Order: sequence, then structure tokens, then C-alpha cells
Amino acid sequence: MTSSSARLHGAITRWAESTLATAITLGAVAWSVGIYQILDLSIYAEQFAAVMLAVALALAYLHLPPQREQPRARVSWRDWAAAIASLLAAGYLAVRYPNLVDIIVLRPPDAVAVGALLIVLLLEALRRATGPALPVIVVLFIVYGLFAGEIPGQLQGRSTDWQKLAAYLTIDTNGMLGVPIKIGTTIVTAFILFGNLLTTTGASTWFTEFALVLMGRFRGGSAKIAVVASALFGSISGSAVANVVATGVVTIPMIKRSGYQPHQAAAIEAVASTGGQLMPPVMGASAFLMAEFLQIPYSEVVLAALLPALLYYLALFIQTDLDAARAGIQRVDRAEIPPARAILPGLHFVLPFVVLIVSLFTYNEQPETAALWSALALIALALAFGYKGKRPGWRELLDTLRITGLGVLEIILITAAAGLVIGVLGISGLGFNMTMALVTIGGGNLYLLLVLAAIVCIILGMGLPTVGVYVLLAALVAPALVKLGVQPIAAHLYVMYFGMMSMITPPVAMAAYAAAGLARADFMRTGLESVRLGWSAFVVPFLFVLSPNLILRGETGDIALAIVTAVLGIWLVSIGLVGYFLRRIALPLRLLYGAAGLLALIPANAFPGAALTDVIGAAVGGVLILAEFWIARARRGLSAAGSAAIRS
Repeated sequence: MTSSSARLHGAITRWAESTLATAITLGAVAWSVGIYQILDLSIYAEQFAAVMLAVALALAYLHLPPQREQPRARVSWRDWAAAIASLLAAGYLAVRYPNLVDIIVLRPPDAVAVGALLIVLLLEALRRATGPALPVIVVLFIVYGLFAGEIPGQLQGRSTDWQKLAAYLTIDTNGMLGVPIKIGTTIVTAFILFGNLLTTTGASTWFTEFALVLMGRFRGGSAKIAVVASALFGSISGSAVANVVATGVVTIPMIKRSGYQPHQAAAIEAVASTGGQLMPPVMGASAFLMAEFLQIPYSEVVLAALLPALLYYLALFIQTDLDAARAGIQRVDRAEIPPARAILPGLHFVLPFVVLIVSLFTYNEQPETAALWSALALIALALAFGYKGKRPGWRELLDTLRITGLGVLEIILITAAAGLVIGVLGISGLGFNMTMALVTIGGGNLYLLLVLAAIVCIILGMGLPTVGVYVLLAALVAPALVKLGVQPIAAHLYVMYFGMMSMITPPVAMAAYAAAGLARADFMRTGLESVRLGWSAFVVPFLFVLSPNLILRGETGDIALAIVTAVLGIWLVSIGLVGYFLRRIALPLRLLYGAAGLLALIPANAFPGAALTDVIGAAVGGVLILAEFWIARARRGLSAAGSAAIRS
């Protein structure tokens, strides 16, 4: 290929990628604001999902190289053929959907052929986007759907011939075009657009500087900046690993410079970034899926998830503070902290979040509509006021549409694959069988089932993206908890927490290892340190399953008491784990702090007699804390007396 033809090929490829990525974002916006209803077009939601999948698959083959670690110089003819085949196959499905959906059981040849082709194209695109783990899992589910009747024991299901399975998985409303991809192509895209506009308008820079001003003057300020910044960014990010990479390139070097060891810096960033997937409003797109699965308002999911997420970050924050005190790590260098007056002109960036909250909780807008209103408010404010003398240009704002399309590509592919898994669960009966198997293995004992479910969630979640983790666990594990009397929303939050903990739990701790790579730290030490820092996420889910007070359900007085004792418990356990409060603490005393904290953490109505554990934990913890203050005061008195004696 001559240089001129190579340049032409590259220009055509870039134009196609840009057009397809922009089309994804514009399609999501158009559907969210109801353009199709305004134009009086009668379109099934599944037809819209098929069109979006067509564009996403085509973009995947043009944008993603065959091997993730090996960037390519040009797009091969095979990838162009796959992109065109994706557009034609999914486009055909979109056009013919109203006719095909009613005759799936007849195995129409065109539906079978298009369905089989789309499954293959989707699996390869998914491999390029996420690596081999998730496609392999999807293939195993499909194989199970084909031979479920041959499986012995409790997991035996109904076998389905490949023609019917191919048509069902790609056309039925419980398959590839089902709830997950509809959420991914509307709500998630709208929030990712909002998040990218924060970067384009300078709002993300302002929030980072705000965190620096807020926390930089305290001991271990660099780590606290990472906690705050990653919580803010991660709450709207779709991936824990992406959050690590996006914020870690700034925070990890800063943490290391302040005196933390490399593995500590990496672990702090990994735990903070993973927590973003547990923090409302987006929760890695899982909040929206959870609301749809449970058929409850999105606002209920947000409220239920809020306190456990805040406890998670409180535990991380306290531990970073105590680690800094123990190691003598001081504040961030004054030269790196901007004066407070320098960030005051950016206070208008808070208003879009006010718009988001008011839209969701006061006017009960749909999440995607609220996100778009917030995005419009952000654009208007940025154009009117700017930040530090800069305003975004229209070209930058328009390019955000392209960036968003590329950013949600992986999520669209994952949600489409999740639909395949849900389809197999439904048509084979595996979902019901898995529930019964877990309940049987647990022997009807809720506590044993919770432990088993936690282990299963961590194992199944290894190496999977946030959305894939949640959908898989919500379908396989959560129903077993519900069957033993756990509130549905508590069950879904439980499996999500332990699924996400696979991101920081060795041996396959994707977020921890990504952070370790940035910090040039030992991978295993980083993973183990991450588990220590993220300990609350291994404990709190057990507690909110036993007591709905921790998910803000129940009487106001009970909820208030649960919050107070939970905060005290988090503080005490963190002291025990770090081994420092006002001074270094010996191992026996650390164990006592930890035991008192765990007792205080247990909500008063978790089980009969739990109120007594609260009293004991709070009393012991109070005595320990008062004793430390008394000892510290006595030492200061002795030190002052000694100094006076020396002077005299």
C-alpha cells in the first residue's frame, strides 16, 4: 500500500470511527428525550437497542485491535468485513423485529442465521474489549443452554436446540435486546456524557483542586485527596479499573512523594476507585439495572446504597489518616496547594449536581433525563462563566459526543452479553436450579448461605467488569438470599458488594493490579494491602442483610442509632487494624479495639440481643479512647515537667 493510499485509508477509518461513536451518543440522547415520540414514530425499545448494537459492534471492529496489548497500524479488510456484517445483521434484526418476535418458536431461518452471526460477532467484539474471561463465561452458559438436560444433579435443566436458542437469545425481550442493553444505551450513556462534559468544561479539574484545598493541609493529605477525588470521579465512572487509570496517574505519584510506600499508594487508589462503583448515583451502571430488576424507583436504590458506601469511604479515610500519623507523613507541599480564593470562581460547577439531585428526588425525573438536564446546565454555566479564564469551544463540546461513544462502547457490549446470560438462565431453568442448589448447600441456614454467597460472588466476579459482575450475580446468587427471607434490595446490594470486592481481592484483583502497575509496586503486596484498607466492604454487607437500618429502612430513631454505632465501630476497627491512635498500640490492645468495633457495628435489631452488643462495644470503645487521651495528656504533662526541670 502506497503512502497516499495508507493516509486515505487512515482518514476513512478515523472518519468512520468518529461518526459511529458520535452516533451512539446522539442516539442515546434522542431516545432519552423522546425524539421518536415527538416525530410520531412507532418503534419498539428492542428495535432501538438493535440499532445501537449495530453501531457499537461496527465501532468495536474498527476501533479495537484484535489483541488488546498490540496497537495496530491499520484496520484489516477482515475487520472492515466484520463491521459491515455487524451493521447489516443487527440492522436487519431492527427492521424485521416486529415480525420475528412473534414467531421465534417456529425457528424462522433468517432469525436463526442473523442470531447465530450476531452472537459470534458479539463474543469476538467482547473479547477485544474486555479480554477472554467474560466471553468464555458467556460461551459456557450457551453450551449449558444446549445441553442442560444432560447435566446431572440439581443443576439439570431444559436442553434447547441451537436454532431455537440462537433465535431466542437475540430476539426475545429476555435476551440480548433485553433490559441490560436498554439501560446501557440510554441511562448509562447519558451519565457518561455528563461525566465527560465535566472534563471538557474544566469541572473535573476544579473538583481535583477542591479536594487538594480541602485535604492538602492535613497529615497524609495526598492520600486523602485520592480518596475524595476517586469517590467523586468513580461515582459516575463505569469501571473500577478505568477509575484507577484516570485518577491514579495524578494521585499515585503524589501519594508516593509524600512518604507512603509504593504498595500503599497503589492500594489506597485501588480501594478508593473500587468504592466509586458502590457510591451513588451511577455505581458503575448497576444502580439503574438494580432498579429495573427489582421494579423499584431508582431513588430507592440510591438511598439504600448511600450509607454503606459512606461507611466504606469513612473506613478508608480514617485508615489513611492513622497510617500517615504512624509513619510521620505530613501535609502536601504548600507549593502544590492552590489558594482557596483561586478555586472560588469554579463554585458554579456544583450547580449541575444540584440540578441532578433536584430532578431525581424532587421532580422524579427518569435518570437519563436528569443527567441530560444536568449536562445542559453544566454547558450553559461553563460557556457563561468558564474557569480560570477559559471556556470550552463548540468543537470541544461536540468532540465530547465522540469521546462518550467510545467510552460506553465496552458497557454496551457487556450489557448485550449479559442479556445472553439472562436468556440462558430463563430458557434453561438454570436460575431457579442455582437458587435451590445454594439454599440446599446452605442447609436453610442464612448465616452459612451468606458466607457461601460471598465466596461465590468473589470467585465469579474475578476479572469481570462492574456491569457483568452485577448482572451475573443478580441472576445466580441474589434469588437464593431472597428465598431465605433477605429483603430483595439488601440481597442485590450484598452480591454487588462482594462481586466488586473481587477487584481488590487476590489472586485476580484487577483494580489493585492496575494501580500496582502505575505505582511500580509488588502486585501481591498491593492486593493484600487493598483488602486491609477495604475491610469494611467485607463486613458491612452482612450487617445490612441482617438489619435494614443500614440501608436507611426502618424507624428514624433506629436508623440514627445504627448510623452512630456504625461510625464508632468503623473508627474502632480501623484503629485496631492500623495499630495507631494517639500513639502506637500493642497487639493485645489492637485486638480489643477491633473486637469492640465489631460489636458496635452490629445494628441493635440485627438479631435478638444485638442491642447488648452495641452497648458493650460502645462502652469498651469509649473506655479505650478516654484512656488513650488520659495517657497522652499525662505524657504531655511529664514532658512539660521535664523540660521545665532542664531549663531550671
